[in-house]
Parts: sequence; C-alpha cells; structure tokens
Amino acid sequence: MTDAREFLGMEELEDPLHWRLHVVPELTTPGNFLFGGCGLGAALVALEAAAGRPTVWSTCQYLSFAPTGSVLDLTVTLAAVGHRVTQARAVAMAGDTEILTVNAALGLPGGMEAEGVWDTPPDVPPPDECPPRPLPSFFTTSIFDQIEVRLARGRSFEEISRGPFVPGDPASALWARVPGHLEPSAATLAILGDYVTGGMAQPLGRRVFSRSLDNTLRVVRLEPTEWVLCDIRIQALAHGYGQGTAFLWSESGNLLATASQSMSVRFAPPLP
Repeated sequence: MTDAREFLGMEELEDPLHWRLHVVPELTTPGNFLFGGCGLGAALVALEAAAGRPTVWSTCQYLSFAPTGSVLDLTVTLAAVGHRVTQARAVAMAGDTEILTVNAALGLPGGMEAEGVWDTPPDVPPPDECPPRPLPSFFTTSIFDQIEVRLARGRSFEEISRGPFVPGDPASALWARVPGHLEPSAATLAILGDYVTGGMAQPLGRRVFSRSLDNTLRVVRLEPTEWVLCDIRIQALAHGYGQGTAFLWSESGNLLATASQSMSVRFAPPLP
C-alpha cells in the first residue's frame, strides 16, 4: 500500500525540518503547475514528521505557481510545542520564489471522552453504482490521471462544458480513490479536498477556471477506506471570488475531514 510520502515523492534532507519535492507531471494540473492539494499534502507530510504528531488543522496560502519540472524546498518551523498541541508552519520555495505557506496545529488525541458528528453524508449510491467521470484528453499527464473519480451527484464534465448552460444545484459529490490506494492521512485528504474548485461549475452551469487562493483542512478522524466521498457545497460567488467546502466521508459514512477554499473564478471558453 502506498502512503502519501511515497505517492508525492517527498525527500527528507538533512533533518525532519527540511524536505524536497520534485514537481513531476503526475502531481500537476493540466496547466502544467503543481496541483494545490499536492502542495498542501507535501507540507503536511513534512509538518507531521517534524512534529511527531498528526494534523488537527492546517491552512495553505498559495502565493505563486510551481511549474512542471521545478523543485520545491520545504522548511518547517516548530513555532510552539505544547503538552498536546504543536503550532507549526512550512514554507515551500522554488529557488528564490515562495510558492506556498502552510500554518498548522498538530495534536495528540485525548482530553475528552465526549464526542459527536452532527453533519450527515448525502444520500448517494455507493462507488460501484456510480458512473466513471471521463475527462477530455488535455487532462492527461496530470494529477487527474492518478485519481479515479466516480460521479455520485451533479452534472458531468461534458454536460457542463457543452451546455445548454443552465444554472444548477450548488451541491455535488464525487467518489475518489487512488488505485492501489493510499494509507489514509491528512496529506491524502488534502489532495482530495482540492476538488472543491471543480464544484464551482455546478451552480453556474458553465465550465470555469478556478484558482485556489487557500486550502484549509480540518481533520475529524482517520479510518481505513478505499473510496472517499467528496461532498462539495459551494456557498457563494461575488466579484469573481468564490467559496466552497468539501465534507470528506468514508465509505462507512464517517466524517474524515472538511476542506474549504476561497478561489478566483472566471468563465472558461466552451469546448467545441
């Protein structure tokens, strides 16, 4: 079974505070730059290794693009180490350019016996009853080749791309997995949570370009699951900026994490 460190190709350098990531095509968008979820995932691998504690919360600010073929050097700072919680940050540089900054809280479990989850998953068919979500040829040689996706709720890429362009439901859902799947971790959930941006096309009824400005992951609990249900809910779009949240559910219906994003949005030209 592949873990996130192996999937991303993370290299620890002289100590757990310094890491390197090669931006290979399999980790990029069709636009030939690092997929945002992979950037956050890489930072979480480094942060968890340096802190020796699992992620509770993290937020990533995307500052610049890391093109295919570039190399990211990540430096971790353990800003405050407490009895249960470590507050830390990771900065990823490509040469002299800062690509992203991640702030995170990493904490040991325990402290309370009471617990609960008060959200519920959407009523959608299981993965084997949902159709695959085919993507056009220009999506090949990218992160989307590495993740198998099935459409559980919402309109297909073809429906959104070719019209008729009718506004729709702001809620959509995808089942997603990495074949030969990854050991569940905050880093893998960060990658899958980055599908929020693709949900913006659903309420608009048109294909859009959505650039992530941030990616915030809040981890509830990790459990083994082959498929993760990305329950995407778009909240708003105004002045070219949108907000959305993905609730990430296991196959057994347990909430693993939530991932929320702000994004810069513009319409994409219709496909022929």
